[in-house]
Amino acid sequence: MERGKRQAWSSFFGSTGFYIALLLCVVVAGIAGLFALLNRDGEEETTPPAVEANQPDTAVTAPPVEVSGVEEEIPAQGEPDPAPAVTVTMPETQEETETAAPEEPVAVVSPLAGETVTVFSVEELQYNATTDDWRIHDGVDIAASAGTPVVAASAGTVVAVERDGSMGTTVVIGHAGGYETTYASLQEELQVEVGDTVSAGEQIGTVGNTSLSESALGAHLHFSVRQDGETVDPEEFLGS
Repeated sequence: MERGKRQAWSSFFGSTGFYIALLLCVVVAGIAGLFALLNRDGEEETTPPAVEANQPDTAVTAPPVEVSGVEEEIPAQGEPDPAPAVTVTMPETQEETETAAPEEPVAVVSPLAGETVTVFSVEELQYNATTDDWRIHDGVDIAASAGTPVVAASAGTVVAVERDGSMGTTVVIGHAGGYETTYASLQEELQVEVGDTVSAGEQIGTVGNTSLSESALGAHLHFSVRQDGETVDPEEFLGS
């Protein structure tokens, strides 16, 4: 009898325990689902709304910026920069392109009409009857009667008037282009002085025989030319 009761109770609690365990599982699952639902609602409330796509762009204008006392507006975002200014150079007119007329050539004349008795020679020695030796000659000697007018070979300014012990009374005239012309063996009385401006063909003195180193030639003009300090053949200068 006792044994039958124990079997009956065992059978009752065995089946009942199963259902109790099953009920507990359902309750636990429900509570877990409820907490999950509550957490999800809280996240949805705190999440900001999504920005809808394909919304039209809106231009944002930045406030003006003041730099060194000058108010300068910053261009709105998305607006193109203004195109740079273009400078157009107009062609010159015919009057502007016309070149200046060329300068007239400098007039050059012979300083004395007469016979050339000694030629220019700086490469070959020439005999000098006065000194009785051979030497170079940096100019030309032109014979003429004493007192014959001697003129400036070209326009210029008198830069020197000398009473040279060897070449006698001498006048030096400076010209354009670095030229200098020298007139020696003149008579003492001259028509110019240092600083005078002369024109081509203007008288500067008269033929004399004051050159001690060329006195054997008689009355004559010793005429020589230099350019930038270098000796030049007078015939080439007069021929220019």
